[in-house]
Amino acid sequence: MKKLILVCLFAIGLGVLANAQAPKKRLSPKDSVSVKTNSGVNLKIVYGRPSLRGREITTVVPFGKVWRTGANEATVFQIDKDVSVGGKKLPAGKYSLYTIPGETSTVLIFNKLWNQWGTQYDESNDFIRVEVPTKMDAKQVEELTISLKKSGLVTIRWSNWDIEFTVEKA
Repeated sequence: MKKLILVCLFAIGLGVLANAQAPKKRLSPKDSVSVKTNSGVNLKIVYGRPSLRGREITTVVPFGKVWRTGANEATVFQIDKDVSVGGKKLPAGKYSLYTIPGETSTVLIFNKLWNQWGTQYDESNDFIRVEVPTKMDAKQVEELTISLKKSGLVTIRWSNWDIEFTVEKA
């Protein structure tokens, strides 16, 4: 009888341990996009894809506030050659991509600390900041989507926001 109780307790313990280590499904799945641009730059962006889930975009991402440009870990922007974004030079490497959305323009922030949780932003590690137009589209997008074109055009779409910038070989 004691052996049976011990075996049962051991089995329960293994079950609890296995459940604790099982990967949890993310509400905002991880995604990545990559392209080799016409100018030969390999560009890759890894990000979390939050959904609106009935929320208004500006309650999730208020205008004028730093946003991790995704969900969960910081969005990673990786290039294998020196580039220019909005006329500012960005050396080859990995960066975290943050934004400060606004009604008419958005500030792109390329931060030196790329391997971090998204809300651990530290302005002192910014490499460059670039201001680009914020376009409003009549078509709503439920889940954050980042797309890349061979021309180097990067498009960030969420709700009715369109934030675009071009990555050019320096």
